[in-house]
Amino acid sequence: MSAAGGLRSGAGGGKLRLRKLEAGARATMAILFRTPRPESLRLARLTAPRFAAAAAIAVSAIVLTMILIDPWSIANVRRLPVPLVEALDRLTDLGKSGWFLWPTGLLMIALALRDNPALPSLARAVLAAWTVRVGFVFLAIAVPGVFVGVVKRLIGRARPLVEGHDVWAYQPFGWQVEYASMPSGHATTAFAALVAIGAIFPHARALMWIYAVMIGFSRIAITAHHPSDVLAGAIVGAFGAVLVRDWFAARRLGFVVGADGRIRPLPGPNFRRILKAVAQSPRAA
Repeated sequence: MSAAGGLRSGAGGGKLRLRKLEAGARATMAILFRTPRPESLRLARLTAPRFAAAAAIAVSAIVLTMILIDPWSIANVRRLPVPLVEALDRLTDLGKSGWFLWPTGLLMIALALRDNPALPSLARAVLAAWTVRVGFVFLAIAVPGVFVGVVKRLIGRARPLVEGHDVWAYQPFGWQVEYASMPSGHATTAFAALVAIGAIFPHARALMWIYAVMIGFSRIAITAHHPSDVLAGAIVGAFGAVLVRDWFAARRLGFVVGADGRIRPLPGPNFRRILKAVAQSPRAA
């Protein structure tokens, strides 16, 4: 094969992969926005009153934290041992959403490229099942993260010590990082990840709880956020992930709404079947 022929072949292969990704993206959007199943109406009826009650409790908890805990925190947090603060300063970057969104996003692309009509039906079902689950984790973290990224700048709360010990300093709509304290984006990511990963892998919940709490505490310890900012971020992240889970369950994507209105994860393929499906795909290409 000549060099020119090799280049044409490579370009053709690249275009084919792009068309494949485009078709997969369109199919994914169609599935995500398809009409909810009838049982989801029961879920909506059960969820609405609970949502209202939970929202009232959450707002009350945030306001009380602002009044009772934020002033104490800003006056005492600098008394923490320096080595502890330095360690938490290194740890806190693990709360950035990129630690989850890049791996899950790339994994979704890889799974989409592995799919092939020539694959055995079981292998395609395994790839589809795990694409749904990885997509759920991606959206459960991304959706509340994007929401908080905008809202915190509209609220315009000053970060700790930006205006001394004043915990009520605001510059709404300022769009400055110094006035983007509430809610905490890191806490949003950490608690969204806790809910999302815990929903698929229940055995990981304990580890994810430790991770989320440590990220939240680190934001306070390094004076990046007030305690109420972290609480607000935790609530938005967890609740946002639950809403994404409910959206998936209403369409029977990775989750199902039971007769009692509870949402349960659908059984997924085990790790051995995943490896087998991935191993089969190149031979079918």
